[in-house]
Amino acid sequence: MEEITVDVAIIGSGTAGLNAMGQVRRARKSFVLINGGEAGTTCARVGCMPSKVLIQVAEDFHRKSLFSRCGIEGGDGLSVDRPEVMEYVQHIRDNFVDRVLSNSTDHLGDEFIEDYARFVEPTLLAVGDKRIRATGVVIATGSTPIVPDAWRVFGDRVITTDEFFELEDLPDSMAVIGLGVIGLELGQSLNRLGVKVTGIDLAANIGGLSDPVVARHALDIMSNEFPIWLGEAAELSETDDGRIRVRAGDNEVVVDKVLAAMGRRPNVDHLNLEALGVEVDAKGVPLHSQATCQVGDLPVFLAGDVNGHRPILHEAGDDGKIAGYNAAHPEAVTAFRRKPWIGITFCDPNIITVGQTHGHIDLESAVIGEMPVAPVGRALIMGKNKGMIRLYADKASGRFLGAEMIAPAGEHLAHLLVWAIQNEMTVGEMLRMPFYHPVMEEAVQAALNNLYAEVDTKNPGPITELATV
Repeated sequence: MEEITVDVAIIGSGTAGLNAMGQVRRARKSFVLINGGEAGTTCARVGCMPSKVLIQVAEDFHRKSLFSRCGIEGGDGLSVDRPEVMEYVQHIRDNFVDRVLSNSTDHLGDEFIEDYARFVEPTLLAVGDKRIRATGVVIATGSTPIVPDAWRVFGDRVITTDEFFELEDLPDSMAVIGLGVIGLELGQSLNRLGVKVTGIDLAANIGGLSDPVVARHALDIMSNEFPIWLGEAAELSETDDGRIRVRAGDNEVVVDKVLAAMGRRPNVDHLNLEALGVEVDAKGVPLHSQATCQVGDLPVFLAGDVNGHRPILHEAGDDGKIAGYNAAHPEAVTAFRRKPWIGITFCDPNIITVGQTHGHIDLESAVIGEMPVAPVGRALIMGKNKGMIRLYADKASGRFLGAEMIAPAGEHLAHLLVWAIQNEMTVGEMLRMPFYHPVMEEAVQAALNNLYAEVDTKNPGPITELATV
């Protein structure tokens, strides 16, 4: 059996693995990049990118509902060709995947091994007919959508995002089970493209929201587009005509397909992690530091969706950089400061969580400022005047803590707010920033003014930049 010795072995060529490889290359260390299964990142193949293509098509088509009130005639005559939509989504998706591969693995030689890896020892891997001995190892094997075992008997009538973006046509009806990011995004888009959608979630709120006011607005807005059942587990059975009956509490619907969007589980089953000799959590993931990505005191590092912390591309990228850096310098493992939380659900309006959410703030020491979207001028102009913005700050210091919202252009508002958290700004300092008119950012300005009235720490003068003479 051939044995290869390298400085770093990276298992997985997704976003985390590729970023780890970049750090190892920068350190001028030898490496192998090992990947079993599909190449290309989850984001490009079945996640962020193809879903946003479908969302954009659905939003463009849905816009026709505003035409008549604006004096634009003929909108009722527009139609959608769903097979053409899916072909377009797949075409753009393939373009994204090709870009990832052409900028990463396509130009690797023997350093790229297409096979599955299994630990023999903490720094020894079995990969096909090879043994890889490495000074440091990065585990970046990603995650897989969750499907209950009992549902597998329904075959391709129960799908996940792994199969959804391969569909040649859309079904006439679908139950979307799980109303987090992907469930809301695809559920709303499918409904706007003419699929009869029913949304179901065991949770009490949708979109991962913990603020009761924002959660109520989100439910009101989204349930005006398609039925949403909350707080009950879904049960599936087959009908006489081969369709699927979905029950949740007292509710029942018969659909052509079910989209299982109940989260993802880490890909660790075939790694033989027992060979590491470390404690694992309930999901089978080795206990590790989020600041270093290190597993115990071993020269082994976890990065990306496999760690289960923040299954988002930019977080996976940061994980990969940290894990790759430390795997290349195992003699001096370094802790890194992690960025504040930013979560975006690209439904319409966007659902946003930033920094400390309502469920994490201390309600006795924090204060809340809010702004409804309904009267915001820019939102009225766009015909998107629905939603609520809620901001949180420490009452005594005035330091901005976080936000939850459902708002148009929320993807952009979220960045302004998380940058403020990163820079540890107070509410008063944020209000000294320029705000143009008319823009959606004015809604944030109004919420900040509302919040400023509640904090104890005020600016020494008017809410504007102090002159220096």
